[in-house]
Amino acid sequence: MKVRIGTRKSKLALAQTEMFANALKKRFDDIDTEIVCISTKGDKILDKPLAMIGGKGVFISELENALLSGAADMAVHSAKDLPLELADGLEISSALNRGNYRDVLVTRKNNPIQNREDFIVGTGSLRRQSFIKKIYPLVCIKDIRGNVDTRLGKLMNGDYDGIILAAAGLERLSLYNSTDYDIMPFEYKDFLPAPCQAIIVAESRKGSAVSQMLREISHRETMLEFETERQIPKLLNADCGMPVGAYSKVHDGRIELMISADCQNIVFDSADIKDRFNLAKRLVSEL
Repeated sequence: MKVRIGTRKSKLALAQTEMFANALKKRFDDIDTEIVCISTKGDKILDKPLAMIGGKGVFISELENALLSGAADMAVHSAKDLPLELADGLEISSALNRGNYRDVLVTRKNNPIQNREDFIVGTGSLRRQSFIKKIYPLVCIKDIRGNVDTRLGKLMNGDYDGIILAAAGLERLSLYNSTDYDIMPFEYKDFLPAPCQAIIVAESRKGSAVSQMLREISHRETMLEFETERQIPKLLNADCGMPVGAYSKVHDGRIELMISADCQNIVFDSADIKDRFNLAKRLVSEL
């Protein structure tokens, strides 16, 4: 059986798509995968902040159109890039084991961050801007767009003194341990990640054969964390225009959840897994 997998064209997107393709092939002996590369609006428009060109959906809509038209059987996404609502007839069918959830500050070798006004930190995320300014209030924030390689190139060329990236992306591209730059990871208690950060998901048509196959390779704990954290921006009706942070962890039948809507007021609690959605609602009500 051939499964056509829709994906963006970046190195990271392709690496994450290969992870899903390999998981399918490992579980099903008769699977043959075909990668269908699709350019999205978010990949084409790089000179404007995401909030100005349509928010997170700019990375997804073309992939969803491919699913609905039958040009692809499934699409692979970074879960944190998903819009609040999916297109009718589509669902998130699977999640792979979560990667490194942390944000990291990348600086040129032996050039650590300094809390001063002429130290330029690149990030296009309001959440990352808010947290880095909370820790280093004097640094200058400058917007940055582009894929991981492009951003690292701008750092090394001196356009920025530091950039904030997702640890999982660097690890999946085998760039985390480079000798060209230094990496400082942030723990979630100090620097809440975006909801669903480091989670890779697969979207497919509801009721399709591929959706059932995807369920069989889904990582249970990661899917529970995905479902829980995804509730936070939905309950807040927040897209990329709000600095929303969330992180959850499933352990021994319970789930811990920490959230913030402004990077200042942070609330935390835990509950039985079956009560995870009520936990999300209660914490949002406490913000």
